[in-house]
Amino acid sequence: MFRGVNNISLDAKGRMAIPTRFRESLRSSCASQLVITVDTDRCLLIYPLPEWQEIERKLVKFPSLNKVARDLQRMLMGNATDAEMDGQGRILIPTTLRDYAGLERKAVMIGQGHKFELWNEESWNSRLNEWQETDLEQLELPAGLETFSL
Repeated sequence: MFRGVNNISLDAKGRMAIPTRFRESLRSSCASQLVITVDTDRCLLIYPLPEWQEIERKLVKFPSLNKVARDLQRMLMGNATDAEMDGQGRILIPTTLRDYAGLERKAVMIGQGHKFELWNEESWNSRLNEWQETDLEQLELPAGLETFSL
């Protein structure tokens, strides 16, 4: 399980180092094979290959005549890019994906269980401030969360 917030720097070539604490787990669980794609929040999602393959199996089963389903397939699978962690634990973030997420030098990598989110640092800080100011008791919870307890 991936968790926590990590400040990341991208080099001039668009490479970023996976935090050291996740490298061995990624080497053993997916032989350093990752998949990077876009998210609707203008960040990137980074999956270990086996986790992505599960998502992809579900995506291809969406009804092809449903416009929302097709758009989601196009967005996620159409932007999915294979990445391999090199010997120094780095992966290359393609230019098109960096542009989509507004990634420059400073980024933030967020552990989200079975995947990571990669955010532009300024965007992350701005969204974090928004979330912290939100009164969760005023939001309508999706089905299943009414009984969730921390």
